Amino acid sequence: MAVEKLAADHLVLDPAAVALLFTQARTANTFSDEPVSRDQLRAITELAKWPPTSANINPLRITFVTTAEGKERLLPLISEGNRAKTESAPVVAILAVDVDFHDRLPQLFPARPEMRDVFTGDPERRAEVARFNGALQTAYFILAVRAAGLAAGPMAGFDAAGVDAEFFPDRSYRSILVVNIGKPGANPWFPRLPRLDHDDYVDYL
Repeated sequence: MAVEKLAADHLVLDPAAVALLFTQARTANTFSDEPVSRDQLRAITELAKWPPTSANINPLRITFVTTAEGKERLLPLISEGNRAKTESAPVVAILAVDVDFHDRLPQLFPARPEMRDVFTGDPERRAEVARFNGALQTAYFILAVRAAGLAAGPMAGFDAAGVDAEFFPDRSYRSILVVNIGKPGANPWFPRLPRLDHDDYVDYL
């Protein structure tokens, strides 16, 4: 059964929203020069922060690169195959996680402020938990970008250690993804790739 029919019959989300967020959304490989405003970026971040993370730790930290100077610092750290589309994007988001997220747990999880002590002195566990929850939050972020009517181009092809040294030298941030953001440009799409059939990845017990 077509996903559009299933969505119309069984989801409360409007079919146009289903298409915008999921079925018709694509990763853009070129971008127009139409600007993205700070108000749009604020709307994206305010939307993306609400879905769940473990113990509400919210480790994601976002740096929007919007200036020519910022691009000059970032582009040498982007893989060569990703550099042209990153240069064309009006905004590039560096998504990082704060491996010292536990310091904010008394604020974010006030019912159990002692959770901070669980992570104190265990940097390896903090890094693992931060990366897992940061991965969740990057997915929320991409959907929020799409909800703003913009295309998101997530990329893992970059020098993460170099980005951390360049942009976060005095912070406990570790970059995990770079996302190009903007309106699609000329010939922005690669051919749509297939997905697994339902029975190939879903079981019912």
